[in-house]
Amino acid sequence: MANSIQELLIEKTVEAVSTLYGSEIPAEQISLQETRKEFEGQITVVVFPVTRFSKKSPEVTGTEIGTYLQQEISEITAFNVIKGFLNLSFSDDYWVNLLNDTILTESFAQVPKNGQKVMVEYSSPNTNKPLHLGHIRNNLLGYAVAEILAAAGYEVIKANLVNDRGIHICKSMLAWQKFGEGQTPESTGMKGDHLVGKYYVIFDKEYKKQIEELKAAGQSEDDAKKNASLIKEAQAMLQQWEAGDEEVMSLWKTMNSWVYAGFDKTYKQLGVDFDKFYYESDTYLLGKDIIQEGLDKGVFFKKEDNSVWIDLTAEGLDEKLVLRGDGTSVYITQDLGTAQLKYDEFKMNESIYVVGNEQDYHFKVLFAILKKLGKEWAQGLFHLSYGMVDLPQGKMKSREGTVVDADDLMQEMLDTAQQRTEELGKTEGLEEDEKAALYQTLGLGALKYFLLKVDPKKRLLFNPNESVDFQGHTGPFIQYTHARIKSVLRKADYQKDAKKVIPATISTFERDLIQAIAGYPAIIAVAAKEFSPAQIANYAYELAKLYNKFYHEENILKAEDEDVKQFRLHLSAAAAKVISGSMKLLGIQVPERM
Repeated sequence: MANSIQELLIEKTVEAVSTLYGSEIPAEQISLQETRKEFEGQITVVVFPVTRFSKKSPEVTGTEIGTYLQQEISEITAFNVIKGFLNLSFSDDYWVNLLNDTILTESFAQVPKNGQKVMVEYSSPNTNKPLHLGHIRNNLLGYAVAEILAAAGYEVIKANLVNDRGIHICKSMLAWQKFGEGQTPESTGMKGDHLVGKYYVIFDKEYKKQIEELKAAGQSEDDAKKNASLIKEAQAMLQQWEAGDEEVMSLWKTMNSWVYAGFDKTYKQLGVDFDKFYYESDTYLLGKDIIQEGLDKGVFFKKEDNSVWIDLTAEGLDEKLVLRGDGTSVYITQDLGTAQLKYDEFKMNESIYVVGNEQDYHFKVLFAILKKLGKEWAQGLFHLSYGMVDLPQGKMKSREGTVVDADDLMQEMLDTAQQRTEELGKTEGLEEDEKAALYQTLGLGALKYFLLKVDPKKRLLFNPNESVDFQGHTGPFIQYTHARIKSVLRKADYQKDAKKVIPATISTFERDLIQAIAGYPAIIAVAAKEFSPAQIANYAYELAKLYNKFYHEENILKAEDEDVKQFRLHLSAAAAKVISGSMKLLGIQVPERM
């Protein structure tokens, strides 16, 4: 429904309460919603908040308000009251004019900038291994949230904090030094991130061998883990890195450059991008000034060993270490510093961290500390926590048998899309390059839609075969609907600037479709407010279902007269535009033909 009718209904309902009951009700207490399908009407006014002014039953109050609204708003043709819900029906002219005057304009769903700036930080990979299935959900969520916020009028900065230092990076470097025999991405033909990941796995295998040998010689498991020569060498390498050792730094830069080249290919294939990169190697020393600031303010306290802590028991959390006794940082130290750095650089109103739910406690602590330090911008910090992604056992092979590699998964999706599309005969008349592009669009669309249609907080089971279904609640179903609409428009030689027509009457299917399309801006607003791409994904699916009902019930190309045909073509074009736009917000392309 268009904002204008909503605003008018709220304004007139406030007026009705004043006129009928001599009371003033705040406009924000008037609640509108779409009428449930089992009842007559299209827009519902929730009457319950008004009964405290009317001092009458919800049914009587609803009838009185409905009578008033029908007299005041010419587009309302009828109303009914079910308990505390006032269901309003609108004239065919209202819906046709809504299509012609609002939906078919270039400015439909174009929101002006709201002057608010928001940073969305996502991906945050480690440079010791390739991206995996969990990273895919992270990247898709972050990218989609950023696109939705931009569509809702925000200025958005997409940020990536790369974990490019630490003991795990040194493990890969050391294993390559010991066992690599000079291998490079060029000499092996491997993507750089896969090559470095291979040596991370080799380190782990060799380290476990050493542990077993030391245990066989009589050491306890804990002692063996500490005394194994490999881990001691890795720790020594980390100390050399922190001291700026020239040889270690050179190897670190070289191997990281391999990984970044690999990541770039994965990001490009996945269709995500970033405006700003932060690197932990630049930020890990940040935060110490903030620790001193907190000590000066009495927010932090020191223990006998000189370590610095904060007591968050009043916030329902624990005591938290923020600086070790030897003066070295812990994760929270650098996160405090990085949060300050990001704010100093961009002065954003909100900052969203897209990080898995295993870090829930960490972010509660981080945000609580920043608030206690009096950082006003900390009110705008939000942890977009998401659940893990599981796969049906045995569906896919992974490099180490435990982690599903992102590149492997995307290739598997393209192969599955090709197989399913060819089985269904949906590639007739396409050239080979068109087929390859279609498999890419469908395979990645299936993957993205399946991961984004579920509320981010929920853990989900990703089934590759189920996701590439042209009939289910899937990306390909929506993509195929778009291709179907485009086929209709091509056959009719549709011109978008053709005359807007007003048919004598419209069907229920046409009205439902117009109402659904008109709801697109409101869905963007809700998705932005909730940081939930699932809102957009499920809206696109419902819209595609409504279009298919309309397509099967109403003759478009062979309509009874030219005006009706033209009206249905305009309606089809509007549906295609909104399906395409909503899928684009999810990072999903839609094909023009199939």
